Amino acid sequence: MLKNTTKTNDLALGATIRTRRKELGLTMQEVAEGAGLSVGFISQVERDITAPSLGSLASIARVLDTPLSRFLDQPQQVAETTRHDLRQAYAIPGAEMTYERLSNVFAGSRLHSVIVHEPPGHRLEPISHRGEEMFYMLAGSITVEIEGQSQTLRQGDSIHFDSTRIHSTWNHSDTTASILWCGTMDVFGDAPAPIHKSKADQ
Repeated sequence: MLKNTTKTNDLALGATIRTRRKELGLTMQEVAEGAGLSVGFISQVERDITAPSLGSLASIARVLDTPLSRFLDQPQQVAETTRHDLRQAYAIPGAEMTYERLSNVFAGSRLHSVIVHEPPGHRLEPISHRGEEMFYMLAGSITVEIEGQSQTLRQGDSIHFDSTRIHSTWNHSDTTASILWCGTMDVFGDAPAPIHKSKADQ
């Protein structure tokens, strides 16, 4: 499978985020607080010292009121079915983790899903955000930390939690871990607008 690290403009990811933040007159602290990340991490991202995960980038884009597509090109998925030999693996520029998109979009859909491939030694930045998520271990093992409590997930294990709790992962092993991730955070930036019921329908 091939990585897709195509950027959507001539600027590096960090510079694009910094430019947009300044357009809005926001401080790094304000972006960090809104995205559920540390200000030190935002600083490193803007200087291209580190690359955010897909979830962190989606959270940053939300705070910056900017379509995720401005920061990252992702494969589109419009069919109900995906085939393992046809899915395109992609990555955020400068990041080690790769992703395979599973979920599509349709009116009223709320679920988002990817297969995450986390390389040995990789640590995911701590984050908190609205919604909920679930991991199911397809291969390998990782350490999951939620608000200071750590546990190991191995192949066949799963965890489902409230995303407002500060959470992170670490691949403590020497092999790549593959994780089925499902959640309510829009990590693709193409979710349909919420359907608002009229009073008559309620």
